[in-house]
Amino acid sequence: MKAATDSPVPRAGSDLPTSPSAGTPRWLFPLLLLLTLAAYWPALHGAFLWDDAGHVTHPELQSWGGLLRIWGEPGATQQYYPLLHSAFWVEHRLWGEATLGYHLANVVWHSLSAFLLVVLLRRLSVPGALFAGLLFALHPVCVESVAWISEQKNTLSTVLYLAAALAWLRFDEERRPARYAVATLWFLAALLTKSVTATLPAALLVVVWWRRGAISWRRDAMPLLPWLGLGVAAGLGTAWLEATQIGALGGDFALSAVERVLLAGRVVWFYLGKLVWPEGLSFFYERWTISSGEAWQWLYPAATVLVLACFFLWRKRSRGPLAAALLFGGTLVPVLGFVNVYPFVFSYVADHFQYLACLGMLAFLAAASVRGVQRLRLPPWAGTLLALGVLLVLGSLTWRQSAMYRNDIALYEATLKRTPTSWVAHLNLGTALDEAGRSAEGLVHLQRARELKPNFAETLNSLGNVLNRLGRSAEALPLLQQAVQVQPRFAEAHNTLGVTLMALGRSAEGVASFQRAVELRPSLALARANLGWAYANQQRPAEAIAQYELALRSRPDFAEAEYKWGLTLAMNRNLQEALPHFERASELQPERADIHFTMAAAHAQLGNEDEAMAQLQETLRLAPNHAGAREALTILMKQRSQ
Repeated sequence: MKAATDSPVPRAGSDLPTSPSAGTPRWLFPLLLLLTLAAYWPALHGAFLWDDAGHVTHPELQSWGGLLRIWGEPGATQQYYPLLHSAFWVEHRLWGEATLGYHLANVVWHSLSAFLLVVLLRRLSVPGALFAGLLFALHPVCVESVAWISEQKNTLSTVLYLAAALAWLRFDEERRPARYAVATLWFLAALLTKSVTATLPAALLVVVWWRRGAISWRRDAMPLLPWLGLGVAAGLGTAWLEATQIGALGGDFALSAVERVLLAGRVVWFYLGKLVWPEGLSFFYERWTISSGEAWQWLYPAATVLVLACFFLWRKRSRGPLAAALLFGGTLVPVLGFVNVYPFVFSYVADHFQYLACLGMLAFLAAASVRGVQRLRLPPWAGTLLALGVLLVLGSLTWRQSAMYRNDIALYEATLKRTPTSWVAHLNLGTALDEAGRSAEGLVHLQRARELKPNFAETLNSLGNVLNRLGRSAEALPLLQQAVQVQPRFAEAHNTLGVTLMALGRSAEGVASFQRAVELRPSLALARANLGWAYANQQRPAEAIAQYELALRSRPDFAEAEYKWGLTLAMNRNLQEALPHFERASELQPERADIHFTMAAAHAQLGNEDEAMAQLQETLRLAPNHAGAREALTILMKQRSQ
């Protein structure tokens, strides 16, 4: 049988060979890797962003026992994707907190996905397979998934998804149980990395229909029923965790069935538009207002139905357009709005949501491009030149887009230039500026975030934090009281409220707030350290030290707990015992001048003049205007000269 090589899909009644096409050249993966590295070079040394801390392995999970918890304890990680978090666990063992390793891992997985896409399309005899792989490798809509460490769940799961698809095709050719078992293991691995891969069985049925023109219940559908069951279970599990643990509930998700249909239609066209014309890509997009009373919003689902109807009628001439549309829309189903996912509170769309879905559409666009060049009877070099031009433009856009991911401040400043009404970008930028010591600048963005979304508990908590830092605790108090009223189980807000109450001299209420914070979240090390310090100031050192021990058990690298432990001992005249805690805190945060100054005072009281002078000099190196350190150093030098 002869393959239909002059069109992206076979014409009605034609058939495709079941054996793979010409072998994939050995140089292809190195080429894809080099091109991807070049395109993502600006992001390779990027810092941890936003919720990366929720994915990179927590201290309490870094042991072998922690690895067992990753698999056996849903809730130990942000989402129950145990294979993903096992990969993060291994990576943390290899390079710890160094971000370069995580970024390189994402680039490798992305390059491997592009390579496997080429292999898969060649096996299916789809024209333009190499072009499709290069499009995927260099397309800027993939930047969010590749440059953001947290989205290794996308890059790794796509590798496993494509490996499962290839293994299924081998089973489809040979029908051997061993082939089926291997394919099933790949699919299960994909599900354990990200549950959106549950759409693979449906995608394979679309491919079967595209190749043969019909689906056999016994040959095609029945072997995929176990996969469908696994996929449904994984999807339901993720939806349950999104609602119960991550918070995808409440007024922000209250859409009627009709509104969800309107949303789905708009989402599909948004993603297709960004894929075809990737202009204005943003980390956060505007959150649309969905209303069935606005006639123009019905145009999106109406256009979707019309296009699908046209493709259905066209199927006798070519099944390709309908197959591509079904693959694209079907893979997007988990994020179309029919089920709630927490990011909908920020926006109904995000570039990383279409990472997997874009594979089928890019394959179709590449094949259609090849067919177009052939129909125009252009010389081969002209088609190659056009393809190189497209890839150069896409690669340049990716290089520019990936530069946004250098750090939090750069990312959110770029986001606000493109989406100035994004309240979450204002919130995150304000928090990042505060953490960078630019609290006054951060306050402006946090106030704007509150204007755009008045009752969001995280904004109120961050505002309270900044106001506390600026010495305006009286203004922070009503905001934090509102935060714990809006979200009573928000442990961080109870902790910040405790800090505010302590600053206002209401220590008994402050202790109660800290106690409520650790009751809600026992692993919240900051709240435990604050509770310990409150106990210390109430002359309850034993209870204080117990809280520091618990804080360090959940977060062994927490300098603040070590520092306050040392201060508590010093307050009780145990300076010799306090010094190791100050030293450990200094090791963990060597740039903190206050720790060095406290160590200097302890050494001075113990009569260790050399050590005291060394710590005072380090204090002044870090904080040249530290008046206390300069005065103390002058006194010590005078004493030594006498």
